[in-house]
Amino acid sequence: MVVTAAREIKDGEVVYVGMRLPLLAFLMAKNLHAPSAVGFYENGLIRETPSSELLFTMGDPPNILGATQAGDMLNVMGMLQSGRVDIGFLGAGEVDKFGNLNSTAVHKVDGSIVRLPGSGGASDIASLAKRTVMLVEHSKRRLPERVSYVTSPGYGDGGDWRQQVGLIRGGPSCLITTMGVFRFDNKDNSARLESIHPSVDSSVIKSETGWEIVSDDSTRSTQEPSKEELALIRKIDPKRFWTA
Repeated sequence: MVVTAAREIKDGEVVYVGMRLPLLAFLMAKNLHAPSAVGFYENGLIRETPSSELLFTMGDPPNILGATQAGDMLNVMGMLQSGRVDIGFLGAGEVDKFGNLNSTAVHKVDGSIVRLPGSGGASDIASLAKRTVMLVEHSKRRLPERVSYVTSPGYGDGGDWRQQVGLIRGGPSCLITTMGVFRFDNKDNSARLESIHPSVDSSVIKSETGWEIVSDDSTRSTQEPSKEELALIRKIDPKRFWTA
């Protein structure tokens, strides 16, 4: 998941770096193939160089040391609103087939409601970045056909929904799960299974997805990490805090 996420970052892009695995993915991209990428962090940090140590949160001292700018949330949110962010990373409790994210509340089968942490800056990123990449654990309850609550918009009901509601740019580009990779490049902007991770059975990924997956000849095996990529992960995260 980390390596696949890192590969989504192109050199020279402005990246809105999310929490957890994206912290490591950005470090990988900066060290390997995207040295000119610029990292934006929700707490107001902007970095043109990779931090010297593994980050556990975006506010860790190693992320502040050597930062290009240590501002506030308004600075980075303002640049997001003005269209300067190329790619944003997001996670959520639920993601549906149109890339809508729920981090507000989940309705359980017994009628009870589980409260989640809420949006934070996720809705802003989903609405205003030029494209978004989502990382989530793969299970039927995490990938329902429709989310219980739309905290952060993907493609809404599909098709040109974003244009209809005035979201002039962006939308989900990629959904990376613990089982495979989905792309939102169909006519109706629904999730298309692009690849299945090595050792994952196709029948399992179908049974653990809340919408019908139609496999075709374009579905392949996810490209495995190279020796160079694995070596860098092990160097950055030697105790496997993020990758265990």
